[in-house]
Amino acid sequence: MGEHTVTSFDEDLDHLDRLVRDMSELGAAMVQAATRSLIGSDNALAQRVLSDDALMDARQRELDEAAIRLIAKRQPMAQDLRAVVGAIRMAADLERIGDLAKNIAKRVAAVGAGGTPRNLAHSLEAMSDLVLDQIHGTIEAYVGRDAAALEARRDDDENIDIHYTSVFRELLTYMMEDPRNITTCTHLLFCAKNLERIGDHVTNIAENAYYVVTGSLLPLHRPKRDETTPAD
Repeated sequence: MGEHTVTSFDEDLDHLDRLVRDMSELGAAMVQAATRSLIGSDNALAQRVLSDDALMDARQRELDEAAIRLIAKRQPMAQDLRAVVGAIRMAADLERIGDLAKNIAKRVAAVGAGGTPRNLAHSLEAMSDLVLDQIHGTIEAYVGRDAAALEARRDDDENIDIHYTSVFRELLTYMMEDPRNITTCTHLLFCAKNLERIGDHVTNIAENAYYVVTGSLLPLHRPKRDETTPAD
């Protein structure tokens, strides 16, 4: 992004970038803490995730207000306008990531003191690691204005879908083997789906960031390998 004659214009745009980064860091921390609380039956950690959701909402409001002020004051055009609108869209997806992490944390108490079976815990943790890598990598590519990396990150969502399908089948196996597992596994199934949905939101962020950087849209159809739902 080129520098402007009015230095404060660049500062306003940089402020939006910082808010996007701050929201992404908070979102990643919430996802990590929610997964840890689920696997370790840590209700205190789960409560912290619930509290952090209010902070995420506040940061989105701060970004929206800053973007509105910038539009009113600077009347941005072309690349600058893309950056502002892109930041608003990315913030909306980051806020949803916080909501989905909160949904995982809400199920910690329901899973109970028995916690998550070891094999399932490993699978869910591995899926969470993929999602966290996707969040960090996408924001890093956005900050670096790396269009090629953003396109690659968008396509990486396929790996999360494949892992989700594997976890889904594993959970079904546990339920069929012993009906006493059904309640716990149903909660874990919702948690795995929330992680998969977080991956979708990160994909949206990568697409919006790519548009900010290049002014072009990525192809509408993207890799999608969630085999637990019927194809359209």
